[in-house]
Amino acid sequence: MTTHVLIVGLGLIGGSLALAIQKNPEVKVIGFDSDSHTVRKAKKLGVIHDMALSIKDSARMADIIVFATPVNATLQLMNEAQHWQLKKGVILTDTGSTKKIIMEKAKSLKKLGLTFIGGHPMAGSHKSGVEAAKAHLFENAYYMLTPLEQEDEEKIHTLEMLLQPTKGKILRVSASEHDHMTAVVSHFPHLVAASLVHQLSSENEEFPFTRQLAAGGFRDITRIASSNPVMWRDITIQNRIELVNQLTKWQKEMDTVKTLLMEAEPSNIEHYFSRAKYVRDELPITSQGAMYSVFDLYVDVPDYPGVISEITGLLAKHMISITNLRIVETREDVFGILVISFQTIEDRNKAGGCIANETIYETYIS
Repeated sequence: MTTHVLIVGLGLIGGSLALAIQKNPEVKVIGFDSDSHTVRKAKKLGVIHDMALSIKDSARMADIIVFATPVNATLQLMNEAQHWQLKKGVILTDTGSTKKIIMEKAKSLKKLGLTFIGGHPMAGSHKSGVEAAKAHLFENAYYMLTPLEQEDEEKIHTLEMLLQPTKGKILRVSASEHDHMTAVVSHFPHLVAASLVHQLSSENEEFPFTRQLAAGGFRDITRIASSNPVMWRDITIQNRIELVNQLTKWQKEMDTVKTLLMEAEPSNIEHYFSRAKYVRDELPITSQGAMYSVFDLYVDVPDYPGVISEITGLLAKHMISITNLRIVETREDVFGILVISFQTIEDRNKAGGCIANETIYETYIS
């Protein structure tokens, strides 16, 4: 029996989800986007089976409807859905990065007999748009589901089975748990990264060369500050209570650091850094977390002509695709760090093995 899935929003997430779930031959994907050009492109690329010219009309035949749109747009669509003619037993879900505000709205749909199960695939890419969609985008990434309390178990199971081809790690949590955890490990770090960049900007006015020194490690730890400002404006507003709580805890932590500096006790400062190193080193490196992460491999290379082409040529010989590369630091007679980004963990592991077997260069994952 064919399951008809309507995906509203054909960007990176919606497009990748469409490609993943259509691995199941019994799933037919209908796609809609506010940009009609995107819908036509998605059909041409094989991202969707059929184009939806109207959400309202296509929703009538859908067994499952996915709102792969920003949270504000999803809230509007949830309002509109209350007036649509839908199949009995239809399941609605979303892909938004904040959940409490969505699931509050879901309660009004529940009163009308509609099932809405919140969803958040924690994956991303340095590219955007339907052209960047990949069926494997969600592999090894956490796919969080936030059903309402006492939701029909059969409905949740149906959605989980639909998502199985994504190869994501499907996990059920409450909306409040979701928003708290993502605030800690994703939303708040974005604020910290933005604040560090603002501080650099201020310092650079008095010490202009500061910006040049920031090209290495500082650039890496503030990478997320380059994310879409409009998207992060909305996330910050939607999850502001959790973020304020995190900011309060951060300020207490900074008070602790200030005390350590004022007291200048070497053993206490060393312990602070040692504890941070231990916790950081224990973080998993074999799966994606709440923030989009690239699969980077660090290679210590000498500074001589042709060394980069030597490495990339080796990877090409073994048919290993790379998405990006950059030099973190390189000077004459000093080893630099070549950072190579891959699409998957498997590609990174294979590349590490090739470089270890066929060169003398040391590789590591940070």
